[in-house]
Amino acid sequence: MATTMQGFTAGHNCCINDIKQETNQLSSDEKLSRCKLATLFRIVDYFGWTQTIYNHISVRLNDCRDQYLVNPFGLLYNEVSAEKLLKVNMEGDVLGSGSTTLGFNAAGFVLHSAIHEARPDVNCIIHLHTSDVVAVSTMRCGLLPISQEALIVGDVSYHPYEGILIDEQEMKDIQDNLGPNNKVMILENHGVVACGSTVEEAFHYLYHVMIACTTQVRALSAMSEEKLILLDREKLKSRTEEVAKVDVTLGVKQCVKWGIGEMQFEALARNFDRMGLNTGYPYRKPELVQMS
Repeated sequence: MATTMQGFTAGHNCCINDIKQETNQLSSDEKLSRCKLATLFRIVDYFGWTQTIYNHISVRLNDCRDQYLVNPFGLLYNEVSAEKLLKVNMEGDVLGSGSTTLGFNAAGFVLHSAIHEARPDVNCIIHLHTSDVVAVSTMRCGLLPISQEALIVGDVSYHPYEGILIDEQEMKDIQDNLGPNNKVMILENHGVVACGSTVEEAFHYLYHVMIACTTQVRALSAMSEEKLILLDREKLKSRTEEVAKVDVTLGVKQCVKWGIGEMQFEALARNFDRMGLNTGYPYRKPELVQMS
């Protein structure tokens, strides 16, 4: 699994912020949410974490808390743009069809609606299943505390496999198993869910759990579990999970106070804008976009 940016796939020249200013009637909040979410899809594609048209990412709208944006089912991640995103509510009604004629994935509705309904603190949900993530999801030991990244994601929830997520009866189980606090849930024999109060925070958890899974797969391919050095998650929490949540920048007189994952996400977004893809991202350090 790649954890460094791999370069664009075919179709990469599709503009990210394609919202037509002269015709749209979207709120400023929805425009921003659309641009951030579309940028996230391109980042996931850039890291090589996609399964063509499958999997899904959603963002809840701040001005309409029972509505969220999600990718149209049928688009590759490098085809997703701000205007193409669907707007749906918790009942599965499409309130905004975007600029395509596509619908949404039924499994995506069950998973995302369940979490958005139960966790008002969660505004962005990412669901992926790369080979390393699926491999870890099959292990009875779960995600082992053997790397810094595994500690950064904090406590991990687990949800047993009950088939493709199209049964709305499973929503309560998803809610119960995620719990009230955790930001990462491994879907056993299936994949992973990363959550955040912002797009940037959700990507923060996704990035680190992806590295943690790859590390675990490689470690266990070289030795048995008994030979691994297991770290004390609780003992090291204040120096791993908590440190990763705060801005540790030094040496700057007027320092921007970055939220969880914001500095990393902004740096990744800059790459797209330098390539002329127009993310619409609200940079806190816009002067860096012009750096070569």
